[in-house]
Amino acid sequence: MTTRPAESGQSRLPSMRTIGELRAALTLGYGFAGDADDFEAELAREINHADPADLSGVVRLVEEFRGRVIARQDPSFDSAVAAAVAEIRSARENDR
Repeated sequence: MTTRPAESGQSRLPSMRTIGELRAALTLGYGFAGDADDFEAELAREINHADPADLSGVVRLVEEFRGRVIARQDPSFDSAVAAAVAEIRSARENDR
């Protein structure tokens, strides 16, 4: 199991003011597994298909991955996911 950056003593949220800083945060493991590669692939796809006058797809992508970093570093994120999974499992068991 890899150590999350917040657990390794690094600051809780890295600076993500630029695409370069977001890339660095993802590369350092601040997001979810595979986020760094996914971001690069999706960014390339957005740039390659974007109208130079409309980079809203790139903006949307950057906002999405910033949000993923923020969610992953939230100390209550894992417990909220676990609670939701338990609730879904319970509902499925009750439906049987």
